[in-house]
Amino acid sequence: MNKEQITVDDFDEIGENHIGTSYDTPLRKDAFDMDNNDKIESIKKDVESIMHTLGLDLTDDSLKGTPKRVAKMFVKEIFGGLHPDNKPKASTFDNKYKYGEMLVEKNITLYSTCEHHLLPIVGRAHVAYISTGKVIGLSKMNRIVDYYAKRPQVQERLTIQVVKELQEALGTEDVACVIDAKHLCVNSRGIRDIESSTVTSEFGGQFKNENVRREFLDYIKLDTDF
Repeated sequence: MNKEQITVDDFDEIGENHIGTSYDTPLRKDAFDMDNNDKIESIKKDVESIMHTLGLDLTDDSLKGTPKRVAKMFVKEIFGGLHPDNKPKASTFDNKYKYGEMLVEKNITLYSTCEHHLLPIVGRAHVAYISTGKVIGLSKMNRIVDYYAKRPQVQERLTIQVVKELQEALGTEDVACVIDAKHLCVNSRGIRDIESSTVTSEFGGQFKNENVRREFLDYIKLDTDF
């Protein structure tokens, strides 16, 4: 299939929409002009319209509160990582105990949302760094993963965002992240392959060295070759 033969439907099928221009989440400049309450009311109306179009009876006791619940969930929960006010403070401390080996925070529970079908991504993130003078609170690593996961995402972008945020906070390139996750857009629709998962990685600084990278992968018991 050459470029001239590819149709719009082909683009959707072969995954052309996975191509991104940067590791930043694509946001409009006016993304935060509207406050959260106004966003909830606007999304509520949109969900009502979708449900009405699908033929659902919104006067039913089980359904009448759904549009408001979905709107609040979008704004305050699963897409809460879009708003910079929710970004966790990456508190760092001087490495006074001179710990110079690798620090690994593994099996960080990850819930995100595929930006192509708005279906869940569920998995684990494994993060590591080697201190060059600063250390970060352990829970902050989890919070950074959670913050960037709570937005419409592509797993590749999420992996890079976590690494870059920690590199900036710690003042070192020696940061790595591996994410192993299931995408319900693959598991529950389309090909409906319930067994497959997606593994992505980003290695900075010393982690580009094969021996250092292998040490990290041994810690997280992931036998994938990168």
